[in-house]
Amino acid sequence: MRKAGRSLKWGLLAGCICCQTCSAAAAGDGTPVPENFANLSLEELSDVRVVSVSKREERLGDAPASVFVITSDDIRRSGARSLPEALRLAPNLHVAQAPSGGYTITARGFAGNSANKQLVMIDGRSVYTPLFSGVFWDVQQLPMESIERIEVISGPGGTLWGTNAVNGVINVITKSAAATLGGAVDLRWGQEQSGAVFMYGAPMGDGAWRAYGMDHVMPQGEKAAGTRLGDGWHTGQVGFRSDWMRGSDSMTLQGDAYRTIEGQVATTVPMPTAEMRGANLMGHWNHQMMGGASLSLQAYYDRTERDLTNLFQETLDIVDLQALYDFAPIGRHTLALGGGYRFARDRVNNVSGVAFNPERANLHWTSFFGQDTIALSEAVNLTAGLRAERNMYTGTELLPNLRLAWKATPSTFWWAEASRTVRAPSRIDRDIYINAGALGSLTGGPDFESETARVIELGLRQQFGNLASYSLTVYRATYDHLRTVKPVAPLRYEIGNGMEGDTRGVEAWGSFQAAPAWRLSAGLTMMHEDFSIKPGEADFLNRSVQGNWDPRRMARLRSSFTFGEGRDLDLTLRYVGPLRFTQVGGYTALDVNFNWRLMPRLDLTLGASNALVRQHEEFSGATRLSLGRGAYARLISRF
Repeated sequence: MRKAGRSLKWGLLAGCICCQTCSAAAAGDGTPVPENFANLSLEELSDVRVVSVSKREERLGDAPASVFVITSDDIRRSGARSLPEALRLAPNLHVAQAPSGGYTITARGFAGNSANKQLVMIDGRSVYTPLFSGVFWDVQQLPMESIERIEVISGPGGTLWGTNAVNGVINVITKSAAATLGGAVDLRWGQEQSGAVFMYGAPMGDGAWRAYGMDHVMPQGEKAAGTRLGDGWHTGQVGFRSDWMRGSDSMTLQGDAYRTIEGQVATTVPMPTAEMRGANLMGHWNHQMMGGASLSLQAYYDRTERDLTNLFQETLDIVDLQALYDFAPIGRHTLALGGGYRFARDRVNNVSGVAFNPERANLHWTSFFGQDTIALSEAVNLTAGLRAERNMYTGTELLPNLRLAWKATPSTFWWAEASRTVRAPSRIDRDIYINAGALGSLTGGPDFESETARVIELGLRQQFGNLASYSLTVYRATYDHLRTVKPVAPLRYEIGNGMEGDTRGVEAWGSFQAAPAWRLSAGLTMMHEDFSIKPGEADFLNRSVQGNWDPRRMARLRSSFTFGEGRDLDLTLRYVGPLRFTQVGGYTALDVNFNWRLMPRLDLTLGASNALVRQHEEFSGATRLSLGRGAYARLISRF
């Protein structure tokens, strides 16, 4: 028993630093019809509006960033049963599934470092945890029918979104309540996961409301040898959203509450189940002014509780306030000013040799930013922005950004970007203490600095009428003060900033309309990483940890074919290269999804995942999950 406990503690010592193993409408009779993006032309798709690049609505075709949009119809046609599964549709993301419902999801590398450089938001509510700057994906659940679109930006977003938006931003945007009137029952069964969702919406005065309840079950996973992991889990969640308008004011109030029971992966002794609970409440107000100016305010409260017996117990309360003022155009200038305040009260119960000192911490972040878009000519825009963000660990961080956009022709768009961004310290970086007995101990670095990145990008987006379109981005990012684990005495280690390095790569994707009812889409990313220990520094975990779990190449090909009204077939072929410095090899997976509208208010979906190979692994850790072939069925009834 003592030996098993020591192994567990030492595994956590590496796991806390290297990876996120802790988390990790219908037709007729007035029923709303979901917008079928597969039936839109490629020119119409470039007119889809996005907000994550500039914090104001703009055409996707004119957004100066490497941005990919996953639409609600993409999600429906793919058969995605969870938010991480939907994110597999983005060619600029690496999505790797781990045991216990955990995922590592990143853009441009660093999957092996808790994926702590990717900011994730749901309707503007940030879901990263200040415990380790990553995301607990096992509790990020949403009804798939409620998602309007997911905007995925690969590349820095620090000026607008703050620290931690280093390598990318994922912004999940749900539908307004008015877009989901009526009721729907969504029943899903599959070998990998099953669940049920009930959602109902109705008009209310000058607006509308909807409420939902969902139940989600995932059975135990297996190792490659067939050994069960004991990591099955079950979650229940309820939520609501209400939207209304009065004159030039629009308001939204929404919230969710959940409870998850999750099996923990057994090592040499059985592990008790873990329990996660949480709730959030968010309000948003927007006021449109004369001439095109607008003022918006957002506030939310988010509470999470995680009880992983024998590992750690945490209660986290977050209050976040944000304000944004968009000026009406002033001559050639379009200005935006904003600010925010974020407070977190984090309480961790120290158990089993894993401790935080102090156990309780009150964390504060204050930020202000300004951004000016200057029309140098009818075809050229220059955007300059700066954010000053203050945190309690390193003081004020400056996050500048400069973007140049050139619309060379109505169908050709060039853009370039240069920025500096940072990942601010988390509690693991500064406050953690792990006692692994005879194997040694690890403490947080009292002087741990922010990890920094200087990024340059060049992008091209081009449209060939309704026949084809593509997006191409090349980038280079130079990093400094990257996290290391340095020896400070025999069997004593401390978290430091002893590593530097760079990444460079290419991101490309496009679509081809092969026939009126058949569209082909493809994506390719290639990345090279080079990291080294700075002179006079040392790293117990080896410098390769920063490049661990990162494939050098990823590719995907998607075929979307519509047979006729209410019947469509989607096939998605995904290739992910081997994960560097691990035993996880590359794999190719084929996902198949067939949708059939049986009746005006009744849809049937049949699908298969990983149809090509019997099993493959996606994530490297102390225990590796093997994913095999799976079949699933889905029935949606609307009323």
